[in-house]
Amino acid sequence: MNFISTRGGEKVTGAQAIVKGLADDGGLFVPENFPPETREELEEMLPLSYPERAAKVLSKYLDDYDGAELLSALEAAYSKFDGDPAPLVRIDEGIYILELWHGPTCAFKDMALTVLPYLLRKGADICGIKQNILILVATSGDTGKAALEGFKDAPGIKIMVFYPDDGVSKMQKLQMCTQEGSNVNVVAVKGNFDDCQTAVKKIFADKEYAKILAEKNVILSSANSINFGRLAPQIAYYFSAYLDLVSGGQIEIGEEIDFSVPTGNFGNILAAYYAKRMGLPIRRLHCASNMNNILTDFFASGSYDTHREFYKTTSPSMDILISSNLERLLFEVCGRNAARTAELMKDLREKGVYKVTAEEKARIAAIFDGGFANEDEVVETVYDVFCDTGYTMDTHTGCAMKVALDWFEKNKKDTIKMVVVSTANPYKFPQDVLYAVTGNDVKDSFKGIKRLHAATAMAVPKSLSGLRDKPVRFTKSVKRDKPVSYTHLTLPTTSRV
Repeated sequence: MNFISTRGGEKVTGAQAIVKGLADDGGLFVPENFPPETREELEEMLPLSYPERAAKVLSKYLDDYDGAELLSALEAAYSKFDGDPAPLVRIDEGIYILELWHGPTCAFKDMALTVLPYLLRKGADICGIKQNILILVATSGDTGKAALEGFKDAPGIKIMVFYPDDGVSKMQKLQMCTQEGSNVNVVAVKGNFDDCQTAVKKIFADKEYAKILAEKNVILSSANSINFGRLAPQIAYYFSAYLDLVSGGQIEIGEEIDFSVPTGNFGNILAAYYAKRMGLPIRRLHCASNMNNILTDFFASGSYDTHREFYKTTSPSMDILISSNLERLLFEVCGRNAARTAELMKDLREKGVYKVTAEEKARIAAIFDGGFANEDEVVETVYDVFCDTGYTMDTHTGCAMKVALDWFEKNKKDTIKMVVVSTANPYKFPQDVLYAVTGNDVKDSFKGIKRLHAATAMAVPKSLSGLRDKPVRFTKSVKRDKPVSYTHLTLPTTSRV
């Protein structure tokens, strides 16, 4: 399968799309078409393991990768997880939680970033690329650690992570700044995630720096969800959740379901949209935001306006005002009109706002709706679910649960099965979850872990409890207007081949 840029300037193979990360014209790579999954193929996937299901989905897009080798890589990646990579938990009548945080870094980003190193290295081999690779990552918290862990000590690869200095949880910061590996670097930016993301995109667009890299035999790539190699593995868990509902006798095959997805950069929910376009029986996608509810307003009005107050919340991975992956959805609702998509992105870049037409808005509304939870509502939701069911969820999941419950409150006769996507282990945000569950306010993260365990009896991941004794390796911080001084970008020196 070939991939094309959302802005019309390029056509590449799957391997090329993954290695490049971003198109030369600044657009994002999207599949030339959506490969269908038939009812018969769904039925055949029912008895398969999670890696086998994922291999079936990914091979539809990445047909230039060897199928058996891809399956082997997926099995190796998910062997690092604690049991089932994506278990489905029944919470209430018609409401289920898809847990995506059983990987090495306790966040849903592991579902893709344990696989991406293979996709990138193999993609380079397929393309005959011999250069070393410099991976740039902007993170709102979880992507950074997952990418660092996935790529640590990879030969011929250097990874640089930029995170907002005061925009991640204490546990997320510790996870990144204590990261082991000889090829990793982490830099704090005195700004928000959007500042980090913009800075990384500027590096990709810098022609002069590209020349410097070429002279040093280095190419750039990305581990953010702008890279299709990040997006593709995420499509798989929507298929798996659906198949688990069928296997568990909760739905009949072919029956539609809804997903409520906590969303910041729009990658997670976009993967669900791609699954729907492939034929997975999804009725609606509920886009859940926190107080940075720019997506909620966009779905309601058709206007995407970044001129608004930015809030630091207890769900920091969603503290984003520029959702990069929304460009991929716009490309589809604009009828795959690259010129129109480029026009909207130009308006966003130059004016900080764009507006879709009534027809384009209607196409979005046919599938998506948006909702959000303020800080008090997150606390209330986490507390209520814990009291009513004994289930402990993190703050991001709390946003998605609030949106799901609001939907059923407004649509009391709706009998649809709703899957709430859970993106992080509660212990990644121990103080905030502890406060929601008990009202106990503590300043120390590890004391928060201890007290949250006492209150919930939920097992504490060793990868988090062990952070207390790990040395901090990275303390560098830079101003947001100069976050990407090229002196920070240490290049890989060890050959990849």
